[in-house]
Amino acid sequence: MWDARRGFLLATGAVGADAALAQVNVGSSSQVRNLVPAETLENSARQQYSQTLSEARAQRALAPDTYPQLVRIRQIASRLIPFTGQWNPRARDWKWEVNLIGSKQLNAWCMPGGKIAFYTGIIDQLKLTDDEIAMIMGHEMAHALREHARERLAKSQVTNIGLSLASQLLGLGQLGNVAADLGTQLLTLKYSRDDESEADLVGLEIAARGGYKPEASVQLWQKMLAANGNGGPQFLSTHPSGSNRIEELQSNLPKVQTLYERARQQG
Repeated sequence: MWDARRGFLLATGAVGADAALAQVNVGSSSQVRNLVPAETLENSARQQYSQTLSEARAQRALAPDTYPQLVRIRQIASRLIPFTGQWNPRARDWKWEVNLIGSKQLNAWCMPGGKIAFYTGIIDQLKLTDDEIAMIMGHEMAHALREHARERLAKSQVTNIGLSLASQLLGLGQLGNVAADLGTQLLTLKYSRDDESEADLVGLEIAARGGYKPEASVQLWQKMLAANGNGGPQFLSTHPSGSNRIEELQSNLPKVQTLYERARQQG
């Protein structure tokens, strides 16, 4: 479909970003995630991301740098990335990448370490506006920033290995090795509804700070749930949706409206 091209690296631009306190309330991240070293998982994600791009390139499905849709989503990313550091200090050093894969899948994701992919299907079939793309991107960034994959893998391995508290402390190396071998699971890892709620709200705030309309979050999930009724996007197979998702977003719109207005004024 497309000529193979080198992936585009995005600088974080975190310096000078708005350091105001978070307006949405999602609490602190689970400490169990610390059982899996962040650097190990990010390295594993980087390898899996590179493999995914290589496979897409071999199928001529990786968008070239000049492809309009790719230029579009990278421009959106450049407005969101500066506001990621307050949610995870490690993000200031991430080598963010954004790529577009030609596929009918209604899907998008962000791996640990800031490795983002969108599929043309989700943009084309849902006829997404820039504001709605920003909400998806913010949501996916939030999963990485809140380290939901790291937490899921840690909990899974603790359960599978059956470690006691003492052996958990002594078994960090073992869990670290497990993380290094689990890169291939990152694309199919299923998040919890609590994870989804956090990602919705953190993503909403990041997008609002980037100057994207908060109400687009509601419009997006109305589209997504309607698509789910017609066979369902792959996105929802790993991102379960609770019945109160839209209501929760609506109740948080006033919290981020001022952030959006300020961003628009600053241009």
